[in-house]
Amino acid sequence: MNKIEKLIPELRFPEFIDEGNWEIKKLGEAADFINGRAYKQDELLSKGKYRVLRVGNFFTNNEWYYSDLELDDDKYCDKGDLLYAWSASFGSRLWSEEKVIYHYHIWKVKNKDGIDRQFFFHLLDYETLRIKSQSLNGFALMHITKGTIENWESILPKSEIEQKKIASCLSSLDELIQAHSQKLDTLKDHKKGLMQNLFPQEGEKVPKYRFSGFENDGEWKKTSLSNHIDLISGFAFKSEFFSENGMKLVTPKNFTKVGRASFNKGNTKYTTEEYDTKYLCNPNDLLVLLTDLTPSCELLGKPILLTQDDKEALLNQRIVKVKIKSELDQKFLLQYFLTETFHRRIISTASGSTVRHSSNKIILETGLLIPNNPKEQQKISTCLFALDDLITAQSNKIEQLKEHKKGLMQRLFPNNI
Repeated sequence: MNKIEKLIPELRFPEFIDEGNWEIKKLGEAADFINGRAYKQDELLSKGKYRVLRVGNFFTNNEWYYSDLELDDDKYCDKGDLLYAWSASFGSRLWSEEKVIYHYHIWKVKNKDGIDRQFFFHLLDYETLRIKSQSLNGFALMHITKGTIENWESILPKSEIEQKKIASCLSSLDELIQAHSQKLDTLKDHKKGLMQNLFPQEGEKVPKYRFSGFENDGEWKKTSLSNHIDLISGFAFKSEFFSENGMKLVTPKNFTKVGRASFNKGNTKYTTEEYDTKYLCNPNDLLVLLTDLTPSCELLGKPILLTQDDKEALLNQRIVKVKIKSELDQKFLLQYFLTETFHRRIISTASGSTVRHSSNKIILETGLLIPNNPKEQQKISTCLFALDDLITAQSNKIEQLKEHKKGLMQRLFPNNI
């Protein structure tokens, strides 16, 4: 069988089986990729006439910048426009909001005649996966050049009707993922509100809500973490011993905002270096991050509680293991570490500019309020952990749907060029 006979996908809708081969096109032959404007730092304002869409706002709701500069129409995007982020975070997006200016690290993509925009949106996501998989030497891909994307060969249906059929299928799956994502956001918002009510707010000594049986237990006790915990600092394991096997390391990349560790192929390191057993972490160990590599500093001071699935791991530098001495329920403490009150304390005392740091001293000197009755601590942590389980299950469901979509795309698009 020659190459031209293979230009059909593994999975094809019945009405198009006899439509013949798809055709090879460079992406630049199917659409125009138009650069945004490269702003200077002093041209980005905290307030202004126009919002500036940057990579940081492309997939997440990060802080917006503004500009008062007037630009030609090609530097704006409006509802329905197809956009592609080509630096740091890769992928396409159909813009659904009001008109904004788009930054240099984003292209506006104008599909040409015979190319369905919704189809091309999904095709770009599929081709991005291919581009990433073919990046050289296993290094992380930092950006995609305009020449690369325009000259990248893809296989497209000749019929715009078939394009629309594929787009409709994948868009339906996107809508399902979006619905589950909204449910996840609702669960997270519910937990955030619940934590604000179950822990006393600043200046208060009792929470707004107390479980039955604890309403008459009086004010919570003011104390300091140094009275209840000790901290064990991690070790600076040498990079020369990093390997694809050996003992797993806990690093800043394994921390999340929800109190559970994330270990996967892309973020996990291993070492063959000899180690002191005091750096060994086991399931049910509570860890706290002292250095944040993210620009928004959203992980500094965040905890993780290792689970049976995480197994053994070694405590790397800039991470501490928490040893409880008295009076504190471990899971209650984990939830306290996740409160906005604690996070504000850690951020406000952090050192460094690009990379932010906290310290053992800052954590140990942190004041907190705890219920006098240990059973109230347990009741609070049990309630919040049950909600955490729902959030984790919902997150897993979304990841499964995304993996299903990825597998479906691999069958709906030919991949033999």
